[in-house]
Amino acid sequence: MSLTLKNFRAVGFRDTSATVHVNDEGRVTAEAPSDAGEVDCGGGWLSPGWCDLHVHVWHGGSDISVRPSQAGRPTGVTAMADAGSAGEATFHGLREYVIEPQSETIRAFLNIGSIGLVACNRVPELIDLRSIDIDRTLEVVEANRDVICGIKVRASGVIVGSWGITPAKIAKRVAEITDLPLMVHVGEPPPLIDEVFDILTEGDIVTHCFNGKKAGSIADTAALWEQAKELAARGVRMDVGHGQASFDFGVARRAIGDGLRPFSVSTDLHLRNISGPVHDMATTVSKLLAVGLPFEDCVRAITQAPRSVLGLEAELGLMPGERADFTVFDLVDGEVEVADSQGNRMTLDRLFEPRMTVLGNDVQDAARRGA
Repeated sequence: MSLTLKNFRAVGFRDTSATVHVNDEGRVTAEAPSDAGEVDCGGGWLSPGWCDLHVHVWHGGSDISVRPSQAGRPTGVTAMADAGSAGEATFHGLREYVIEPQSETIRAFLNIGSIGLVACNRVPELIDLRSIDIDRTLEVVEANRDVICGIKVRASGVIVGSWGITPAKIAKRVAEITDLPLMVHVGEPPPLIDEVFDILTEGDIVTHCFNGKKAGSIADTAALWEQAKELAARGVRMDVGHGQASFDFGVARRAIGDGLRPFSVSTDLHLRNISGPVHDMATTVSKLLAVGLPFEDCVRAITQAPRSVLGLEAELGLMPGERADFTVFDLVDGEVEVADSQGNRMTLDRLFEPRMTVLGNDVQDAARRGA
């Protein structure tokens, strides 16, 4: 089935067009195929497919994970990265039962802890040295380079206990050996956030960058604030990773106002936050818009930026031959009360509202799950 998309406003592309033609192989073409069906985008925005850099979708293999469909196309997201739900001992299941069957593009950050998040926080994946098998982790990376996009470590006290910074250092060394970025979860100590910052280099990712946890936030001291800005300037990527306990309106508003804009806006969607405070990508990015992130930066933070980490086209165009991968959405006025992870509340007066996704020549309706 071939398509012609019309009646849209393009955003987030390096080139634009009044119409987009998709052939029966799901690729953009210069001219409309003779049998093309028309898709009216209703005057909405057409962007590269939304991409969520931090979700948990190893449903059945982790006690916190949602089904991929709950994080994906029904809410406007066409690509995502599972952020460490699986370690080396369980990754084969994540690949076979989640990554391969889905229509969405799914990549994964491999947890440095062998068991991953099978019983999240109840059985921490980084109890002691027995929790990490470097050789097996390297083997899993090499066998799955087509879908593994980085190494994940949760560097916070509830996970590592007295082990402190050591697991993060091991994860960083594995990332260096495999030439992959490190995604590091920051939160309550140990280790301290500046200890984590000290091991990061260009391309690494700090998720939960705007958390409000005392002794675990960039807002704790002036020195930490400046260090975060310096890291971002050197190419360390600041990722929102909203989550159940890791996003603070005040920290985000201050950071954006001071020029520290996030590289990516992600949800950290899982079973414990899907009914609130996170809900979905549209609600999450609407919160960032409300605290000062400009509209086009919001779009970039859920499209080009995270897509580049997944190995997808970083500056997706509308050029012939490219696979169609789009989200159609509106930016609407409204009054919706939402919360951050600390229980602070605010009313959103503008909201991202997904209308549909286009993957190849398949069109599916989408909607904000919402607060």
